[in-house]
Amino acid sequence: MTNRMKRFPTGAAALAVAVVLIFGSGAALAADAAPAAKPQAAAPAEAAKDPKAMEILLRMANYLAKAPNLGVTVLSSYDAIQEDGEYIEFGDRRRVELVRPNRLHVDVERSDGDKGGLVFDGKAITAFKPADNVYAVVEKADTVDEVLVYVVKEMQVPLPLARLFTTTLPQQMEKLVREIAYVETDRLFDVPTDHLAVRGDEVDFQIWVAQGDKPFPRRVIITYKNAPGSPQYRALLNDWTMTAAAADKFVFTPPAGAEKVPLIIPARERRPSATKAATKQGGAK
Repeated sequence: MTNRMKRFPTGAAALAVAVVLIFGSGAALAADAAPAAKPQAAAPAEAAKDPKAMEILLRMANYLAKAPNLGVTVLSSYDAIQEDGEYIEFGDRRRVELVRPNRLHVDVERSDGDKGGLVFDGKAITAFKPADNVYAVVEKADTVDEVLVYVVKEMQVPLPLARLFTTTLPQQMEKLVREIAYVETDRLFDVPTDHLAVRGDEVDFQIWVAQGDKPFPRRVIITYKNAPGSPQYRALLNDWTMTAAAADKFVFTPPAGAEKVPLIIPARERRPSATKAATKQGGAK
């Protein structure tokens, strides 16, 4: 039965074989992997934005955006809706480390134990699959911001919560939020958190932000309300650091016998003209 289960949500774009080998499908629920938004009604009035909740959200966004270095462990799970309508939960563990402007390292372990990784050294993106001892390289001299956009939009590799690691996070939050409310002070974490509920055009999400002078996001739940079945993506964000990782973390040295394979970037699907004008943010939510 397990072998027949689909890890991707219904309707998620297929990835090139090489990319799937390296990254797996544990990140399938991402903003840019979800179906295009349905036509929306006019945006709600500003009164729907609780000033206290918005201030907390933007304080978090600015704190992350201005950090020269970031590291976090993300424990995620997501709904993969099967052809018969059954919801099956899969997940993964990711360690993300970045040094701005142009260093990024991501380690991934799926719920089935499969592992993969990505290294960006400022000049190239390298994806690696240890179990098969294969890796692929894409030359890309740019910033972390641009690389995240490239990985999600051009390589079509879903990277959960990619927006959190961009310097434009505050502007993206301003554009994304249609309604926001303060829910409660949550004390189930090791520090008190502010629980916020946000509604947008394509997704709704809840976020728990640590109180105090380190407003890191500690939990996120995203509901893809325009996707069939309204599946969810859930994440716990732990072990936040703001200390730069060692320089060798951002250098990929192929293991003995490793095979370099071509990375085939899937052709992007054409969208109906009515949806071409829809603005989508670079990176996954």
